[in-house]
Amino acid sequence: MSDDRFLLLGPGEVRPGRVPLPAAFAVKAMSEDAEGRFSLLEVTLARDIPRHTHHVADECIYVLEGVLGVEFDDRALTATEGMFVLLPHGVPHALRCGSQPPPRVLQISSPGGWECYLEDLFEAGQSVLTDGELDPAKINLIAGKYDIRYEETA
Repeated sequence: MSDDRFLLLGPGEVRPGRVPLPAAFAVKAMSEDAEGRFSLLEVTLARDIPRHTHHVADECIYVLEGVLGVEFDDRALTATEGMFVLLPHGVPHALRCGSQPPPRVLQISSPGGWECYLEDLFEAGQSVLTDGELDPAKINLIAGKYDIRYEETA
């Protein structure tokens, strides 16, 4: 039994990381907690996530509240409270804020590492933005380390 990995978080508690993340990204289980097998975050999606592909990790999303727009491959879908989405690696997708207040979701990545990517992204700060928006070309400099690729427009 792995008592040394047992974890119990109270309401509002998060796992501390290398870099503090905004409250919209509440890390509940870090990759190291699960021996690299997964990471789990509670996310409030206030900003659209541009189209990208995870080349290794599968992404799972369970909608707790609100409406989440999901672009998967060539389809546009809507996920509402209580719905679950599996985004398998290798398939392009994007996530959109479809409600106010913004959707709140549980996000699982397997294998883990998503929280490490977010730490690197937030540590980069404004350098990944162009005119206040996420810039795929700039994000890719960080995302590539995690086998993620954002689609760039010419």
